[in-house]
This record gives sequence, C-alpha cells and structure tokens, in this order.
Amino acid sequence: MKARIKKVNIFADLMEGIQEATRFRAGNATTLRITEVAPPPDLKPSEIKKLRVSLKVSQPAFALYLGTSVGAVRSWEQGGRKPQKATMRLLSVVKQNPAVLLQAQGKSRATRHVEL
Repeated sequence: MKARIKKVNIFADLMEGIQEATRFRAGNATTLRITEVAPPPDLKPSEIKKLRVSLKVSQPAFALYLGTSVGAVRSWEQGGRKPQKATMRLLSVVKQNPAVLLQAQGKSRATRHVEL
C-alpha cells in the first residue's frame, strides 16, 4: 500500500488565520471558533475537609488519592494554602461525584514491595 502525501502550504494557512483573526478583532463576522472555560471554583478550607470526611478517608489517604503530600492537604484544610488550579478542578469534580476519586484509585492500583 502506497502512503499518500498531502501537500500543505503552511504559509498560506498561517496568512489565512491571521486574516481571520484581524476580521474578528475588527468586529466583523468570522468563522473562528472560540471556547471559553471558566476557572475552577474556589473551595473553602472547610469544604475541602468536608469533602475528605465525606469520602471517609484520612488526610494521608486523601493526599495519596490526589497525588500530593499530607502537609498540603493539612494546609488546605487549615487555610494556610490554597490548592493549585488543577487540584482545585479535581476537587470540584470530586465534590460533584465523590465516588469518582475512589473509583479512579481502584483502577490504578499500584503494588508496592517492601523488604523486611
């Protein structure tokens, strides 16, 4: 089977994009597709703790589920620090569907070997 090679004129594509952006900026009708994503909602320290307690997990277990340190979880719950945006997004998803965090952990179980 012979591979098909598609010729692409990168310069022409770039120029077309620039012209389209210029029309958009000038307020003219355009075919640009714009997607706006709202930032994750901020959770208060008490909401983070309530979420953890609703999952019936300790701070160390919650930290393990989220891939962070126990100190970070403790600090979030005490109001010393705020989670980063990616973590805040994950927490907001977990707030809407708490079981998703536990299910995700169950699917990615890693075994750890400890030598005694």
